[in-house]
Amino acid sequence: MSKKAWLLPPMLACAALAAGGGLSGARAAAAAPAVRRVATLTVPGRPLASFDIGTVDSRGVYALSDRSNQGLDFFDAATGRFLGRAGGFTGYDPAAGFDAAGPNGVVAVGPNEFWAGNGDSTVKVVDLRSRSIVASIPTGGRRRVDEMTYDPRDRLVAVVNNADDPPFISFISSRTRRVLGKIVLDRATDGAEQPAWDPATGLLYLSIPVLDKIKANGAVAVIDPRTRRLERFLPVRECMPAGLAVGPHGHLLVGCSDDAVAAGFAPKTLVLDARSGRTVAVIRAVGGSDEVWYDPKADFYYMAAGGFPGGAVLGVVDARTNRWLANLPSGPHAHSVAADPRSGRVFVPIAADPHNPSCPAGCIAVFAPAAQPTGRARR
Repeated sequence: MSKKAWLLPPMLACAALAAGGGLSGARAAAAAPAVRRVATLTVPGRPLASFDIGTVDSRGVYALSDRSNQGLDFFDAATGRFLGRAGGFTGYDPAAGFDAAGPNGVVAVGPNEFWAGNGDSTVKVVDLRSRSIVASIPTGGRRRVDEMTYDPRDRLVAVVNNADDPPFISFISSRTRRVLGKIVLDRATDGAEQPAWDPATGLLYLSIPVLDKIKANGAVAVIDPRTRRLERFLPVRECMPAGLAVGPHGHLLVGCSDDAVAAGFAPKTLVLDARSGRTVAVIRAVGGSDEVWYDPKADFYYMAAGGFPGGAVLGVVDARTNRWLANLPSGPHAHSVAADPRSGRVFVPIAADPHNPSCPAGCIAVFAPAAQPTGRARR
């Protein structure tokens, strides 16, 4: 998650549509929506004031890093049923800030485990069956473990300490739960963000917001997880990348961040060729994103554009053509997105806001492709 927290009024989403794709684009999306909101899920416990990344495993379990309730929340992705919570994380203390918060990044490892980063520079291994932390793995840093990805070929979990200076990425065996090595990212002078493993190349890609203290110069780092070697940087300009997803055709979706918008760069999203680093497409209708996602069944990219000018939206892009389809209103601090390819459902948490009558205590907005059945959800 990028270092900035958003609080953007959802009622300005219509303005965001106009700003992102032009009025004609907004009308087209309204006339024939590719994706629509189908449900709203409540989160038990304290109001959802602080949260981070979400993910969906192969069995259709949606997991959300819920800092307000100091745990991982689990939902059945197809029905929206709350399955329980695994507590024991640090949560969020305003005095300590986000650099000490947790849980943060989360990834599914095998059929019954979720691994999540915590504010004490550890990775917590959660057993889905018992809803409990079964292991705590120190990374040797001073601040939080943030985002992560899983390489099932080599059975490695790659985790990023984005708030350490310099940031670093650690490689942990999913079998022994031991740190096998790490790469210190000396040129990354404003943290490191979302990693993604590509089964086609066997390589790991990592969003680097800023290289060498020049905000206009960001990159995607290319890393060989087997050798734990940084191979090269794929440069990007005026993007300060945060979200990253492996898509079809050897492409990478790069979410240009809210920090880039705050720095004065035009909001946008990039599609890169993973091998050459060539920019395949520049999508100017949506930007200011944190987490991004690719759903292979729908063949859609989703962007949690919590920092989009005019209001937070869920951006939708056709991954076959790299064509923008829609910006759908989300809500305050809506920087997290995950999709379940089996049901087609897309999960976007929204922060608590007493001025938001549809979601005053925080909630999870559920979207789905318009052509697919919506199923059932507990409201």
